[in-house]
Amino acid sequence: MNFLSLLLISIGLSLDTFAVSVSCGIKEKNIRFFEATRIASFFAIFQAAMPVIGWWLGMTVSRYVMPFDHWIAFGLLTLIGLKMIADTWNHDNPETCLDIYNIKVILSLSMATTIDAFIIGFTFVFININLPFAVLVIGFTTYLFAMLGMLFGKKIGQKVGNKVELLGGIILIGVGLKILLEHLQH
Repeated sequence: MNFLSLLLISIGLSLDTFAVSVSCGIKEKNIRFFEATRIASFFAIFQAAMPVIGWWLGMTVSRYVMPFDHWIAFGLLTLIGLKMIADTWNHDNPETCLDIYNIKVILSLSMATTIDAFIIGFTFVFININLPFAVLVIGFTTYLFAMLGMLFGKKIGQKVGNKVELLGGIILIGVGLKILLEHLQH
């Protein structure tokens, strides 16, 4: 996988975190840098760890699914993308920040925004990827998007909401389609 594809996947995964972070910034307009860093770090660590767990699970079953691995990667990325697009219209989004100073809330939000990364990790088994590098890119991108999301939330209020997930869904579907088309050309 080339760097651009990895970066697009990282951005797509980070848009869930960005949307949640925007709500954190909206809720807590006077958030301190230390708290923002703590929250962003939780999001980044969870987002970076989940692909490793998904990759490990994928490695255990890879020999059975190798003949149709490109279809699995395409299908999973498309499903995640469609889920993100559908979530755009879900006005009762449970991933809103209730109390950003409560560790249980931050852990719950971190887990909720990383399920997609777990599935992405599973697909990493079937494509040529440097897993440690991918994990670093995903973690860094997530941290950056979380920090930007909180800052953005402080500035814009409730105008954007979770609509940013629409872009994330489109990106993931596009990357899945690219993987499928590359395989079918060989």
